[in-house]
Amino acid sequence: MTDPSYPAFSIFSFIGFVVVLIPLPWHFQAWNSGTCLFMIWTAVGCLNLFINSIIWHGNVKDVAPIWCDISTRISVGVAVAIPAASLCINRRLYKIAACQTATITRAEKRRAVMIDLLIGLGIPTLQMALQFIVQGHRYNIWEDVGCYPTTVNTPAAYPLSFVWPNVIGLVSAGYCIMTLRAFMKRRAQFSSFLTSNSTLTVNRYFRLMSLATVELVFNTPISAYGLYLNATTTPIYPWKSWSDIHFDWYTIDVFPGALWRQSTTQTVTLELSRWTLVFCALLFFGFFGFADEARKNYRMIYWAVAKRFGVTPPPPTASKVFSLGSKGSNGLVPMKNTTGSLPVFVPRPQPHVRASLADSIARNSYCKSDYTASIHSPTTANTTTEYKIDLTYPATPISSQSSQTSHYFNAPPHDFKRDNSAS
Repeated sequence: MTDPSYPAFSIFSFIGFVVVLIPLPWHFQAWNSGTCLFMIWTAVGCLNLFINSIIWHGNVKDVAPIWCDISTRISVGVAVAIPAASLCINRRLYKIAACQTATITRAEKRRAVMIDLLIGLGIPTLQMALQFIVQGHRYNIWEDVGCYPTTVNTPAAYPLSFVWPNVIGLVSAGYCIMTLRAFMKRRAQFSSFLTSNSTLTVNRYFRLMSLATVELVFNTPISAYGLYLNATTTPIYPWKSWSDIHFDWYTIDVFPGALWRQSTTQTVTLELSRWTLVFCALLFFGFFGFADEARKNYRMIYWAVAKRFGVTPPPPTASKVFSLGSKGSNGLVPMKNTTGSLPVFVPRPQPHVRASLADSIARNSYCKSDYTASIHSPTTANTTTEYKIDLTYPATPISSQSSQTSHYFNAPPHDFKRDNSAS
């Protein structure tokens, strides 16, 4: 039986591996340790699934035993690491919403990062070790899916392996509820904290909250469904001893696609377990891949590459022209610029300077004798002062004296023994 998800799953899993890592640099600079753990674990999981889907497409040959040992450990760790990273995010959001002060010291940031690493790295590593206790043999190979860890459906497997994602999800849900309550009670302190925190904006805060909430809504029911299937669809093998559970350790069970796809429950379990991780990667990119800081970094990367091919970025243009002559400033007003460069500022006539009527007429008149002299006398025409009409208000000619004024460029950039479950 052919794989209906090939090559779609391989393509999407590789895309998920790439796009989920795009926002990593600026989240790393902002000390968002929980978000960085989410990205790294999701990327590692997607890459693992991509490699397996390519190697074992259409076959069940044991061609890479060392890779299978590594791949199964990754699968066990990722199953717990994604909920743990979500817990780190929700925990940080709660700390911000319930903040008592608007400032946070570097030592407090370092302590928060250490706690996140303890949760996001310590728990998955501990899970990898504990799952080995109830691991019946090295691994199974499922056609079109690849290497998969084996866990004997014994009573010890539930506290050691099966229930961890559900417990972490419930704790994360508790933090999510407390975050909403604290945010409603302390909105003033919340705004003050975000104003003083240069690494976290309001938009980023709510994107993190949305990501953690959506992951919680989807991941927890799926984990609960898997726990339900393990408890109801297969008999529970009694725990006897370590040697009994690990008897015939080097056995490799293989499952052709034509066999395991006959079971609807098995098909749903396998496909759901691997597509969920790809969905997490695409979901994260949907929240953070089009944010303001992401677009800014895209432009920086684009021009960094374009410069190597001789393409230079266009000069910055002023999107807004500010009047510098208000409220007793230096009296500069913008003059319309037709050259496409930055705006030029010319002196604004001061309203408190009043000239006599005769001076005004003498300064602004251009009589017939001047016109005649300019025609019949080239020398005179060359030395005659040129008058230009300034269409800005008030309409006053710009004399040669005003044309000597310096230009101001003020446009800064804006910014059952054996293995009764597949997981």
